[in-house]
Amino acid sequence: MFKILLKQIEKKYDYVELIKVFLTPDQFAAYTDSDFESEGNVSDAASDSWITINESGSKDRNEIKRELFHQLSKLTGQNPPWGILTGVRPVKLTGELYQKLGSREKVSQCLKNEYLVSDEKIKLLLETWEYQQQVLGPPPDAGVGLYIGIPFCPTRCLYCSFPSNQKGPEEIAKYLDALFTEIRYCGRRMRETGLWPESVYIGGGTPTTLSANQLDRLLTEVEANIDLSRTKEFTVEAGRPDTITEEKLRVLKEHRIARISINPQSMKKHTLELIGRSHDPEDIWEAFHKAAGTGISMINADVIAGLPEETPEDYGDTLETIIGLAPENITVHTLAVKRASRLIDQDPEYHYRQGMIVSEMLENGRRMLREAGYRPYYLYRQKHMAGSFENVGYCKGDTPCIYNIRIMEEQQTIIALGAGGISKVYFPDENRLERIPNVTNYEVYIDRITEMLERKEENLFKEVKSC
Repeated sequence: MFKILLKQIEKKYDYVELIKVFLTPDQFAAYTDSDFESEGNVSDAASDSWITINESGSKDRNEIKRELFHQLSKLTGQNPPWGILTGVRPVKLTGELYQKLGSREKVSQCLKNEYLVSDEKIKLLLETWEYQQQVLGPPPDAGVGLYIGIPFCPTRCLYCSFPSNQKGPEEIAKYLDALFTEIRYCGRRMRETGLWPESVYIGGGTPTTLSANQLDRLLTEVEANIDLSRTKEFTVEAGRPDTITEEKLRVLKEHRIARISINPQSMKKHTLELIGRSHDPEDIWEAFHKAAGTGISMINADVIAGLPEETPEDYGDTLETIIGLAPENITVHTLAVKRASRLIDQDPEYHYRQGMIVSEMLENGRRMLREAGYRPYYLYRQKHMAGSFENVGYCKGDTPCIYNIRIMEEQQTIIALGAGGISKVYFPDENRLERIPNVTNYEVYIDRITEMLERKEENLFKEVKSC
């Protein structure tokens, strides 16, 4: 057990997150000065197990984190490529540095020297941010992202932490009635306040858990109540291949939905069984062919690096197959052991052991995707990721998902409807966001739908003029 004393520091959260990149939670305990005194550890201060950080009393958080990084790197022999960065949105930081420093060279040097980011990750950040500016630019005035959540799935995957309920048609119908109330209210208030959706994203869960008739009703409600005349992108996350039918795809096509997701995660049958998927690799092939036959023009496919018992060869086989199916977007996720997942209950330290394997997977994957003509268009990170790496969305041609970029750059209001949706009101003059959460439990959402509308009225629509 390593005991780490963080001197003259009041809040230790950010530093603990950096320590977790190097050490498992059972390998260390972190103390501020007040912790140290109150827990009676003074007599142990000379022990070899103690590491003292910030003896100089610096108030510069990054300077303290660099000292911590170097000490832990020397101790463990690790040199994590993201340096002292532990946040979700390093591309957003890159953009802020561009605004402040004014040149690619200065941003690169800052990321390298101030944040200790590796050359490879710096190149990835610069390429991603510059491409976003090239194809998209800043959000339009009064344009928002509109998210609609469907918190139902056929089964719950091993790694999943999203709202995901396994319920029958009657329960889903009750949920849709409440959701339609929120859609109608928000559509009216958006028109009255001049807000309009630049992008619409129906996610989950798995929206195609809905029957074809329910899906048709949902999309009809959206079209009847939301002004889509200026909307640039409308995405429905089909996700699970076992929920995708020709009838549902025809419904999407009839409602002019041009972008969907089909998320294989892996093309290895044994892996699909391990993670709790109720479909075979053949179902993934079939879903792509059905989508092509229906004329859906834009498909994203998700894959995950670091799934249980998979080798780099397995991951390479999956990616090769998906590239062969030619989706416009491929999103490469690094497996994260999330707090609300079944995996963390089974093996809370799984992600610590996967670092080297995932590193090889991601390196080979980047090469394969670039050779196939894909380029990175958005990137984000999560806590407890295998190897502390990243998730990257790749696109072929200029086909990036607008919603994905906007939600990560945090410079646009996001209006989120449905159970578990978290709206974020952007105040540009202060460059800050205010969160407005809906309750996560779908039954509580149904019971408290009036309260969800009141939250949006008070914290979103009444604030529009000052946004």
